[in-house]
Amino acid sequence: MKLVHHYGVISPANIRLASTMVASWLLMGTVHAEQIVVSNYGVSANGMPFAVALEKGFFKEEGADVTGILTSAGGGTTLRNMLAGDAPYAEVSPNAVIAAVQQGADVKIVSDNVLTVAEFVWAVKPEAPITSLEELKGRKIGYTNPRSTSQALATLIVQAGGLTAQDVELVKTGGFGEGVAALDTGIIDVAPIPEPLWSKFRSKYRAIARAADLLPPIDNVVGISAGDVSPEKGTFIKAVIRARRHAIAYMHEHTEDAAALIAKVYNLDPPIAENAVRSLINSRTNGIEYWGSGQIHLDGLKRSIEIQKMVGAIHGDVEAEKLIDTRFLPDDIKVIK
Repeated sequence: MKLVHHYGVISPANIRLASTMVASWLLMGTVHAEQIVVSNYGVSANGMPFAVALEKGFFKEEGADVTGILTSAGGGTTLRNMLAGDAPYAEVSPNAVIAAVQQGADVKIVSDNVLTVAEFVWAVKPEAPITSLEELKGRKIGYTNPRSTSQALATLIVQAGGLTAQDVELVKTGGFGEGVAALDTGIIDVAPIPEPLWSKFRSKYRAIARAADLLPPIDNVVGISAGDVSPEKGTFIKAVIRARRHAIAYMHEHTEDAAALIAKVYNLDPPIAENAVRSLINSRTNGIEYWGSGQIHLDGLKRSIEIQKMVGAIHGDVEAEKLIDTRFLPDDIKVIK
């Protein structure tokens, strides 16, 4: 008997060959190739562990055949790309997840990836008369876009100086690079400069505030998947989380080599990449690291929700616990902190 599909005839020999190939893939723990989606990959520090995992082959080693990493400049766009492309896993901001859930999307937070906002520095020109947060009164402070993390953090930094949002002028610049240009031309007085941009430009500007020194742990980006996934995609998601965790360990143990890999993907000079990686690996905010293993930190997630409410990015009541699905995490980090 011959089996027929829309491409033609499948012979018994080909059936045996296909069966052998499937068995081999299952033994390796990899069923089929997939892409993943990461916000600001190749630009912002959040995605650096994925670059290491891809370049070092950690995805395949853990059983996930990741064929590529799609990216976009915003969490909402990244999430839409994930859903449209049926990608099993994406890394986005918590507010993008909440906005999607409130609009009826079936998505869950499956890993907690960046636990603080330690990559943020607010800087001025060296000759600027601003030396303290109290001296921000009447000044123009840049942020990327309305309802963005940078807008929320700018508000918190102003409050840390004993001021209110009405005491300053927040200016939309459209992006971090554009913010640096706006600082250069005098359109703004203070620019948020996250890593790795800060490592690139730190000799040119003067920091007046660092998130790691002033702000508590605030969830920055999380890993997500569709709420209802097949066992095959579930296996893939577990492998992606393990591979990312492996990459972070490698970044700690082999920082120079990891930074060289990141430099290639991020189009950075190796010393700049290494400075950024070392700065964030060594960062601790109230004892909390920047790149998390995937374990959920509920307090940080709740803080993220509250500050996004503050700028109008999130509306209504949000039960953080209902957004979380820990079944894909390794057993030793399944407990929510």
